[in-house]
Amino acid sequence: MSNPSNPYDFNNVSQQPPPSAYKRNQIGSRAQVTTAMRAVGTAQQRLGTAMKSNAAVGFKSKPPGQEKTGPAPPLEVKKEKTEEENFKEMEEEVHRLLEASAEAKLKKDFNLALNKAKEAASKEKKIRQLREQNNSLDQVNIDLTFYVFYNLANMYHANGLHQEALNSYTIILKNKQYPQASRLRVNMGNIYFEQNKYDQAIKMYNMALDSTMQQNKEMKMKIKKNVGLSYVKWKKFGKAIEVYEDIMNDTPDFDVGFNLIVCLYALGEKDKMRTWFERLLMIDIPGIDEEEQEELLQMQNKIEKPVGEPDPLKEYLKEKKKEALHYVSSAAKLVAPMIEQDVIVGYNYVIEALKAANLPEVESELEISKSIHYIKNKEIERAIESFKAFEKKDKIMMAMASNNISFLYFLENDFKSAEQFADLAIQHDRYNSKALVNKGNCLFINEDYDRAKEFFLEAIGVEADCIEAIYNLGLVYKRLGYYNESLQAFEKLHTIIPNSYEVIYQIAHVYELIGMRRQAIKWYNILITKVPSDSEILAKMGYLYQQEQDEFQAVHYYQESFRYNPAKIDVISCLGMHHAKQDQFEKAIIYFERAYQIQPKEVKWQLMIASCYRRMNLFNEALKVYEDIHAEAPDNIDCLRGLVQIRKELGLKYQHFSEKLMILDREEEAKKDFERGQAGYGNDPYYGGNPGGYDMNDQMRGVVREAPDMSDVGRPQQPRKFAGGKKPQNDDEDDNWGDTGALLD
Repeated sequence: MSNPSNPYDFNNVSQQPPPSAYKRNQIGSRAQVTTAMRAVGTAQQRLGTAMKSNAAVGFKSKPPGQEKTGPAPPLEVKKEKTEEENFKEMEEEVHRLLEASAEAKLKKDFNLALNKAKEAASKEKKIRQLREQNNSLDQVNIDLTFYVFYNLANMYHANGLHQEALNSYTIILKNKQYPQASRLRVNMGNIYFEQNKYDQAIKMYNMALDSTMQQNKEMKMKIKKNVGLSYVKWKKFGKAIEVYEDIMNDTPDFDVGFNLIVCLYALGEKDKMRTWFERLLMIDIPGIDEEEQEELLQMQNKIEKPVGEPDPLKEYLKEKKKEALHYVSSAAKLVAPMIEQDVIVGYNYVIEALKAANLPEVESELEISKSIHYIKNKEIERAIESFKAFEKKDKIMMAMASNNISFLYFLENDFKSAEQFADLAIQHDRYNSKALVNKGNCLFINEDYDRAKEFFLEAIGVEADCIEAIYNLGLVYKRLGYYNESLQAFEKLHTIIPNSYEVIYQIAHVYELIGMRRQAIKWYNILITKVPSDSEILAKMGYLYQQEQDEFQAVHYYQESFRYNPAKIDVISCLGMHHAKQDQFEKAIIYFERAYQIQPKEVKWQLMIASCYRRMNLFNEALKVYEDIHAEAPDNIDCLRGLVQIRKELGLKYQHFSEKLMILDREEEAKKDFERGQAGYGNDPYYGGNPGGYDMNDQMRGVVREAPDMSDVGRPQQPRKFAGGKKPQNDDEDDNWGDTGALLD
């Protein structure tokens, strides 16, 4: 017999096989489970190891009776899509195109956005056609159709295709299935507004307003704002005032109040401006209460200062407060000089109103505006007093006031005081670019160019596009002779303000200084297109073309300069000499006579007129001019020499003039000998010397040597005819045209 307590006893294996679990019941009773667990425990105790399954991993025995099931069944044939499923897929494709269109518009790629919108509209139209063929129009997705046309109209509008956008909006409005589509008339009104068709825009806005429910109060106010703005652009300020007053009586707003004051300003309604400005100050400024509460709690140490990322709501309220204060400030600056006969009284009234409304920021701005009004009226002392009142204000306002005081003293040429207040402004606000510029200007005036350069560079470091600092830095570099650096500064500034006449002139002048005349002419030409009547620039171009040996262009620009400024003496001189060199003495006389009218005490113009008469063989006219010169300047050597020569040629008495000429010549020669003995040939710039230092007179003399003179003017080839008197025996002429003056430098 086998021992039931030991199922693995193999002593009697030949008589009895080992026990097997085959065909045992799979689910036993609770007692069986308990007994088995006890058996397992006993086996574990006996064998010392855990029991393991004898089934292969991942495989299970088949249930009885299913060992032979035959071959596998064939694969199921995929069912065909229904028509409704196809329509759904096509609608999903339309949705994807609409999203792509919206995304492209967000990226400012309006052309791609329009193409996607058109493609979506085409596919949606195809869906409707297919449903019509299948007699299922009642299942058309009308919401999708609405959005397709709305998106298409929106993209047409974004691309500036106004008529196409209006057509798309009209298609939606004609469909009675979209009762909410009347709001789209606002979009149509916006398009008409952009086209300056304000009557049509107002019509659309009013139709949208009529169809808007009373519950949607915010929407109605926005539409009314559009109506009021359309009236303003249409210059119907009375109608605009009615609309804005209606809004202010219902839901007062800062931008509406400001627009209302602008309309009243346009019509000169002073009393109403005062009334509505006071109403504007009564509107609650967003964020004020929250800031005051937070400051109070911080003072009581109940909350700590926020650390980390800023609160989005707080940032939003801060922006709204900034916007509201901007409207109040703009309205105050509009009202103050308008409501009273005395502008200062108006400013004082507005300042008191702002003080009562507890708006110190705007109050300080109006104080500065009042000071600037003093500046415009040349009341510098009162302006300075007004600015000095800011000494008791906060640091920011004090820095602003000190900066303005520095500028005022600079205008008054009190550079010491200007520098003191510039230092004070920098002390209160080191990162005030305007104060740094004022400090640099004071150093520039004192010829401390290196320190001025440092302050201008610091101002640029604070504010990279500080126009004043960049311009003044270019001037400093030019004064120091660093022309390449100066050119870089002015060219950088030209990219910021490309239409500035001063910047274009400085670029041209720097090119002129470094000898690049063609580049200088190019920039002067650009400048002439912007200021075609500037006689100085025209004369500059004439001079540069003259240096380039382009006589035709030089004369052209000299004549243009003379046309706009007939009193410019150097241009008159150049034109007169040009005509004299061309043997056009009649025209030359016209210019020299104009020069004599401008400078009647300059003898050289009469000498040139007389010489022109001589070359025209009009000796009697020349003699009369010489005699007039002698009566005014009896010791003029050039005049005496001309008188002696022409009287000798005409057979008139000349001995008296000849004797006087000899005496003056000897005195002149003695004077020159004395000067040579005192200074020496080596120090006289007229004799090849180099005078010490730079002198403006040296520059002018250098220019005179380059100016055209009359020494090489040819005599007429035809025989001379005389207006009267005897034919001259001596044909030699010793004309002295005198100093013609300096050309442009």
